[in-house]
Amino acid sequence: MNEFAFGNIEATLQLWLLAMIRPGAAMLAAPFFGAANVPVQLRLVLSLALALPAVSMIEPSMPPDGLVSLAGFAMMAGEVLAGLAMGFTLQIGFAAALLAGEVISNMMGIGFAAMADPATGQPSPAIGQYLSMLALVLFLAADGHLLFFELVFQSYQSLPPGAAWLSATTLKGMIDFGGLMFVAGLAVAMPVLSALLMVQAVFAMVSRSAPTLNLFAVGLPVTLSAGTILLAIATPVMAEALARTMAEALAMSAMLVRG
Repeated sequence: MNEFAFGNIEATLQLWLLAMIRPGAAMLAAPFFGAANVPVQLRLVLSLALALPAVSMIEPSMPPDGLVSLAGFAMMAGEVLAGLAMGFTLQIGFAAALLAGEVISNMMGIGFAAMADPATGQPSPAIGQYLSMLALVLFLAADGHLLFFELVFQSYQSLPPGAAWLSATTLKGMIDFGGLMFVAGLAVAMPVLSALLMVQAVFAMVSRSAPTLNLFAVGLPVTLSAGTILLAIATPVMAEALARTMAEALAMSAMLVRG
């Protein structure tokens, strides 16, 4: 275990800095922790809290010339890649909720109703914000944040500093997982989407039988009311689908930890 002393204070600080890179990058890319309204100081404190026991457990070897060298920059780049991969994989799971909200909003005719996303600061559909908040509540209620911290901590055993480069197979698996999240987003939206499609089909038949009917004056209130009622009824089913999506995202992060 590396003992702290005034004689090796520079080496100790460099070791702490190296250990803080991976959890810091993971929280920067992960949802909730990487939100713009989360103070940077809090992320730094959490990174240090994860880094200190990790380096005490594995005792990584530093480059001979320190971190400010070619070998040191390569080691830090590997740490950044490993942390961003774990956080971004979890972010992909939350993107399924935003995708489902986008599809439902467009089908309800309120795709123009957007609000600022507190995580990114960018506008997103109101339904997407509702499903994103639902996914976040489910994630925190299932102790997903603690599981994520545990995965980051365990990654130091399978991917120690200096050997944290992910294999091509692992990166390909992460890309394939991103494609599956499009399917998961549609699966989350399917209970409401299928019912709204039937409502649209009814209005299509009405427009053929009564061409003089102003569908823009009648269709939007009916579609909006039906979508709101269906969203309230289907929320438990959608919550279950979102919970499975969060579990798959954590499982993918665990696969990245194994290298």
